[in-house]
Amino acid sequence: MSRFRKALARLKTRPKDFSWKELQTIMAHFGYQELKGGGSRRKFVHPESRVTVSLHEPHPSPIIKMYALDIVIEHLKQEDLL
Repeated sequence: MSRFRKALARLKTRPKDFSWKELQTIMAHFGYQELKGGGSRRKFVHPESRVTVSLHEPHPSPIIKMYALDIVIEHLKQEDLL
């Protein structure tokens, strides 16, 4: 099973230990580009549709907060990617 498929399967279960690296893998697979803003602010932008997901990159721990995970899941469902 590929890294993308493993990360996507984990995302669907809403794990408490989902990492930023796993999120980057998923978003890159779907064609999103990561743009860095001020501080820890990050945007994932799809170059064709210009759809944007704005999040804070977690630090010092790489684990994503549950509310941010919910934002990503909802967005991917709206885009029919999940």
